[in-house]
Amino acid sequence: MAPAGPNNPLSTAPMPRLHGLLGGPLVLGAAAHDGILSLRPVDACLGVPGLPQSATGQTALFTGVNAPALVGDHVTAYPTTPLRQAIAEHSLLKRAAEAGAQVTSANAYSERYWTMVREGERRLSASTLTIMASGVPFRSLQDLLEGRAVLWDITHEVATGHLGFDLPLVAPEEAGARLARLAAQYDLVLYESFLTDLAGHGRVDPAWVLVRIDAFLGGILDARSPDTTLVVCSDHGNLEDATRKIHTANPVPLLAFGPAAWRFGRATAITDVAPAILLSLKGNDGSRQAA
Repeated sequence: MAPAGPNNPLSTAPMPRLHGLLGGPLVLGAAAHDGILSLRPVDACLGVPGLPQSATGQTALFTGVNAPALVGDHVTAYPTTPLRQAIAEHSLLKRAAEAGAQVTSANAYSERYWTMVREGERRLSASTLTIMASGVPFRSLQDLLEGRAVLWDITHEVATGHLGFDLPLVAPEEAGARLARLAAQYDLVLYESFLTDLAGHGRVDPAWVLVRIDAFLGGILDARSPDTTLVVCSDHGNLEDATRKIHTANPVPLLAFGPAAWRFGRATAITDVAPAILLSLKGNDGSRQAA
């Protein structure tokens, strides 16, 4: 999160649903705590010098383990062996499933992806390892076509326009509704999009991304069941500062909306997200989680 201004796309892009929810843009200084809505800036540096990176940040977010402190550095891209071991042991989805919760991932994976992994052309991300540790099946493009999954780019525009996939386009509101329907069927649903990361690195237009993110969130909120709590967080900053195309040391927003939102009101770091979700599942919030 960064101050409002012309260099912060989050303060300039049209995001009517988010602005309506928060009473203004998602910028530094914005905060909300009213029982069913919580917005807090949380630390992604975790006491380790340097800029937060994806492998350690996602590991911390999905496990509650201080991954940068564990390995002594911020690790980019894909988890190293110690990080993979931490995910295998502490995966949020795994721990929730072991406690009796019904868990799933909403993300669709293509057969092309799994072929590249088998042939050594792609490595597994922290989010994929988090799902794998739980033992639940991965969703496929067939699930996507039948409305039982959501693609990382939300609308399929990047997948079809730049990656060569033949997929029908989906309105961001409909993609959000699909995620909400999954959340009504499970106790915990994990979904990851890295569109904002691509925008922060200058690979896609930030306003283009934020308009779609806003409509996607609106679709979730409109279709969610009353007992669903939506939790949104990032593993590092970069989109909020258009003057640079690298990550930032800024705090990241932790947004929770729903009956369990109060459990996130005291979070100060990304390592607090997974424990709060697990407490929500164990408590009497009467809520389901869509993380």
